[in-house]
Amino acid sequence: MIRCLIVDDEPLSRQVLKGFVSDHPDLELAGECKDALEAMSFLEKHGVDLLFLDINMPKLSGVNFYKSLQNKPEVIFTTAYSEFAVEGFELNAIDYLMKPIAFERFIKAIQKVKDRLGQNNSSIPNQDYIMLKADKKMYRTPFEDILFCEALGDYVKVHLSDKVLIVTTTMKKLLTELPEQIFLRTHKSYIINKTKVEYIEGNQIKIGESMVSIGQSYRDEVLKALG
Repeated sequence: MIRCLIVDDEPLSRQVLKGFVSDHPDLELAGECKDALEAMSFLEKHGVDLLFLDINMPKLSGVNFYKSLQNKPEVIFTTAYSEFAVEGFELNAIDYLMKPIAFERFIKAIQKVKDRLGQNNSSIPNQDYIMLKADKKMYRTPFEDILFCEALGDYVKVHLSDKVLIVTTTMKKLLTELPEQIFLRTHKSYIINKTKVEYIEGNQIKIGESMVSIGQSYRDEVLKALG
């Protein structure tokens, strides 16, 4: 997950960005600040990966605030004034979003962030958990707690040892975020934790109290992985 801080003196602009962050599966909102001084105090106590930073703010501009930081997160500048764009890019900003910000343009900017941060599947095995978005919350979920995942329309039911989370993601995306040495797709609708398998019977796998299906096109790969 990419931890974000929104810094903008306009309440409506902060609200729009909060909605965009909430809708993006790779983003986590760390906080919001109404000016640079408040953001400075926030960053002394909390680490973030990305700033959404308004340029034209009272007391201290977004550009001067960013210049003052010793440990600079990645930054996307936001403003209603196009004449500030050049100065923003001179600071190696990832992108520059003109207000009012369109969601499609926001998505493109976040892809640039992911490219710069090098987010890909190779980084996942270095950690033993995944952050899952459900019920408007972010759940830190250890891999060992996941029994299996089940497709549910535009969502995924993640069956844990003690509860079930209805997660805002797709099976395809979730599979790229789970380490392949632990997790295995057995069906178009199921991903299992290989360490939780009790037995295989016919075209089903016993995990906990559940029987998970093995799709015909997945059967050979499943038997090879579990054999």
